[in-house]
Amino acid sequence: MKGTSLNKNKLIEEIRKSLEKDLIVLREAEKATREAATHEESKPENEYDTRGLEASYLAGAQSKRISETEDLLVTFKHIEPKVFKESDPVSATALVEVECNSKKGLYFFLPKGGGINLTFEGARIQVVTPNSPLGEALLGLRAGDTALVESRGQTLEYEILSIR
Repeated sequence: MKGTSLNKNKLIEEIRKSLEKDLIVLREAEKATREAATHEESKPENEYDTRGLEASYLAGAQSKRISETEDLLVTFKHIEPKVFKESDPVSATALVEVECNSKKGLYFFLPKGGGINLTFEGARIQVVTPNSPLGEALLGLRAGDTALVESRGQTLEYEILSIR
């Protein structure tokens, strides 16, 4: 992966396409859940029957997820990727290659969208934000530095191999 040039504009477009597909599925699921919540069969049969109430809570949570995904799409429509030199510190739109426990990983450092995973141009990439433990540890470091992350009672060391 080191030295490989990935087109970050295309990567952002792929993330947007993935989010747009997710949004379609989320809207369909929310509609079905809302219909289930108000359906005749969801009326309580007794004081302990909470099917309709549970379905309405689920529909509310799905609506929130739709709103969050729409916000992410706005972010990805307006983000401008920076061109990094190898000596630049990790900041927004950096593509960071790390090694931890002899395994390499590629992280796209963004202000929002943490946890999104995709395969792009043959590479497995995960979006990481400064709000995550790894993102917080990487922020401001440079190639050759080591990010330390506490996880399950142990300290993981992520050596930064490259920033682009």
